[in-house]
Amino acid sequence: MSRRIQRLNVLFREELAALISTELRDPRLAEIISIVRVDVSPDLENADVYVSILAEPEEQVESIKTLDRAAPFLRREVLRRVSIRKVPHLKFHLDRTIEEAAHVLDLMKQVEKLPKAAD
Repeated sequence: MSRRIQRLNVLFREELAALISTELRDPRLAEIISIVRVDVSPDLENADVYVSILAEPEEQVESIKTLDRAAPFLRREVLRRVSIRKVPHLKFHLDRTIEEAAHVLDLMKQVEKLPKAAD
């Protein structure tokens, strides 16, 4: 991956996080969504935006749909804020990494509480 794409990934992640927290009409999204990473394609046509959503599974699905509907607005706003000729089309994906890590930690705590076997 080129340094330019890496810089764009970070820039878009920061800008989208700011826009979601301040500009979207649904204030619930700002409270439950974290942008984990952005992967911009080398041709700058598309960007996959991976988000972590702290909510029930049904609400996660609805939040992704809301973000997908807001994608054209978010794209226009990024274009206004960033001096770049082309902003990629945004596609939002649910990232469950944080949930999975929390689950593993819970399992580890449960194992620690188990009685130790006598040697």
